[in-house]
Amino acid sequence: MEMYTLSQWVMFFYIYCFVGWVWESVYVSVCTRKLVNRGFLKGPFLPIYGSGAICILIVTIPFRDSLPLMCLIGMVSATVLEYVTGAVMERLFRVRYWDYTGKLLNVNGYICLASVLCWGVMTGLLVEVVHPYVARAVLFVEDKYITGIVLLITPCISADFATSFHAAIRLRDILVQSEKIKEELGRLTAKKDELEQALLNAGGKAREQVAAELKELLVRTGEQKERLRIAYARSIKGLIERNPHAVSRNYRETFAELKLALLEKKQDVMDRIDEIRR
Repeated sequence: MEMYTLSQWVMFFYIYCFVGWVWESVYVSVCTRKLVNRGFLKGPFLPIYGSGAICILIVTIPFRDSLPLMCLIGMVSATVLEYVTGAVMERLFRVRYWDYTGKLLNVNGYICLASVLCWGVMTGLLVEVVHPYVARAVLFVEDKYITGIVLLITPCISADFATSFHAAIRLRDILVQSEKIKEELGRLTAKKDELEQALLNAGGKAREQVAAELKELLVRTGEQKERLRIAYARSIKGLIERNPHAVSRNYRETFAELKLALLEKKQDVMDRIDEIRR
């Protein structure tokens, strides 16, 4: 295998990031019947594909004489990379950008049998079919021009990554806050049920006291729902519309409740109190 310069390796990375983005976006857009921009970045790049391609090209160098062994090594290395990347991104951002949950022999939703086999097939295609043409095209251009292109692209991708990272961290904070609000709503709902039952069984002054407590509790419940509605409207709705699969299983129930809070008409607390009193 011919030795490449650093700028050529980086160029390969960008090319495969772009190719991966095209593949993923077209596939998901066809499946969902609407245009979908896949991935963590806003631009047309999917780093997992670029990283996977570079990883495969490097680790398979000693095994180029044996196609089965080469595919096996590439499959294992790319699968490990996919699992680690998925786990780290979910731990860091509280969302997942791909989810194989429900697929045959999946491991925590990060990898599955189909994805593993796909990496094996892609290893053979990449090394034997695709990369020779890509390398020929890159090597055809003088290295100083490749370096110039890399220097031109890198700041753009770096800026995209920085803004996407900041947005993801902000969204994570909203998700954590939303989960806490949801827990508080659960406690308020349970307390409301207790007060409503107490209101039915109380009499005289006790009834007025319970009704006052219930009124205060319903106000707090309405405030919490409004906070959920605001959180959903600000950031979460956009995430779901852009990439419905980029949602951790831990937050799917929360998203459903946020959507309900967004669509739900605002209730009049005093009318609710009068209804309960009757």
